Amino acid sequence: MITPDRALHILRDEGCSEKVIAHCIAVSEYATEIAEKLVASGKNVDVELVTIGSLLHDLGRSRSHGIDHAVIGASIAAQSALDPAVVNIIKKHIGAGITIEEAKELGLPEDDYMPFTIEEKIVAHADNFTSSDTRITMHKLMEKLHKRHVSDESIARTIALAEEIGIY
Repeated sequence: MITPDRALHILRDEGCSEKVIAHCIAVSEYATEIAEKLVASGKNVDVELVTIGSLLHDLGRSRSHGIDHAVIGASIAAQSALDPAVVNIIKKHIGAGITIEEAKELGLPEDDYMPFTIEEKIVAHADNFTSSDTRITMHKLMEKLHKRHVSDESIARTIALAEEIGIY
């Protein structure tokens, strides 16, 4: 696994803005905190994977700020020979996941973008609750999702993911 410093170098080398990098750092701090709390409660979580995956989750924002940034970031990470588990975190971090059907509707490659592992879920959750470099409440998150006209199905998945992680 690469170090956090190496992850930050990758973000900069690929051209991510300092604003995106600040967001990635904030998400990583929150995701790592969640992972450590879950480990302390007896859950099996790869904290190092969560830290690195969350630092790199928005790698694709070096090339796009659209929903396709997850696909682009996963591609960059795969081409850079990063750990496949990190690649999957990047690919599956959007909201609480995107189904194959939703991917098709959104013009993404037809694939399953639903977080499956606990590490993927933690990063998606921490990203949902981090706006820029600030943690937000469930109420604020719901306001953001409604303002963006996110589907009721996606909102329900976001709530279910927060309940599953149990920290928000």
